[in-house]
Amino acid sequence: MNILLAQYKKTSATVLWLGGIGFTFMIAWLGFEVSKIPGLDHVGQLACAIIIAVFYRQIWGYPEKIRTGIQFSAKRLLRLAIILFGLKLNIDVVLHQGLGLLIRDVGTIVFSIFLTIWLAKLFKADASLSLLLGIGTGVCGAAAIAAVSPILKVKDEDTAMGAGIIALVGTVFAITYTILRPFLPLTNIQYGIWSGVGLHEIAHVALAGAPAGQDALAIALLAKLGRVFLLVPLSFILMYWMKCKNKIGSHSDVKIEFPWFLLGFVIMSLFGSYILGHFIMIPTGLMNKVSFFTSFILTMAMIGLGLNVSLKDLRTKALRPLLAMTITSVLLSVITYFTI
Repeated sequence: MNILLAQYKKTSATVLWLGGIGFTFMIAWLGFEVSKIPGLDHVGQLACAIIIAVFYRQIWGYPEKIRTGIQFSAKRLLRLAIILFGLKLNIDVVLHQGLGLLIRDVGTIVFSIFLTIWLAKLFKADASLSLLLGIGTGVCGAAAIAAVSPILKVKDEDTAMGAGIIALVGTVFAITYTILRPFLPLTNIQYGIWSGVGLHEIAHVALAGAPAGQDALAIALLAKLGRVFLLVPLSFILMYWMKCKNKIGSHSDVKIEFPWFLLGFVIMSLFGSYILGHFIMIPTGLMNKVSFFTSFILTMAMIGLGLNVSLKDLRTKALRPLLAMTITSVLLSVITYFTI
């Protein structure tokens, strides 16, 4: 009898675990479908899905029974998405063609992080969320926020809010770039550099760069890839900073776990840069499916985090970091424009 009861409990736990994963899958798919609606197609699947998850939480509360599956999506699938995201980074192209842009990318990251933090102190904004937004602005949007969150030990709701804000604001900036392009005295290549250095995510760079032609899009993505490349050294710098912070502060017993998923990110980057297309040929259609799968499971992970967000906290906690990030983004765009 005890054996049957234990088996029943184990089966029930498995069903609830699968139910939680399925729940994040359903909202991710709903976000994908909603993002096809005219007007929302520029917002993107990630932002739409996070908004749906946040509103679900406010109306029906957190689905406690399936928490284990939701947490699996939020933690494990998040790390898998970051690892697969490495396939988007062509290290060979960055090192051989983008070294000049890489120096500019370093400046972009340093400027974005430190200015956002300084403005956050000035506005008395939440420091944790502001730091995430500064990193997302400087590096590669939601993917960067997701990658550094475990290192910085930030709350799940901060990670979700940061990802949602960066996706929405980045979309507004990308559309603004596209609208301004015909009126700016920039060549297509200059416009591509401006987009790649100044915008938040790869999707935003592609959205803004495509209307200027293939050459502009190529140089824009190259500039953006340099910032993605710098995610790895930045993560190690943040690890060192957290260790020093914990030693100096009252939390000297807190251990900073090594982000092993970043090694996976590097391995996949090396695999995509030097093996795919050289020794192993994979059809473009299949690679596009892998890219979609990566974006989809990242969305599932962000839904798991988004269910922790309280709209009350969003109103009281996010407005000042949002203001700091917006000012930083505007100044980054202006400075990049005048230094091309």
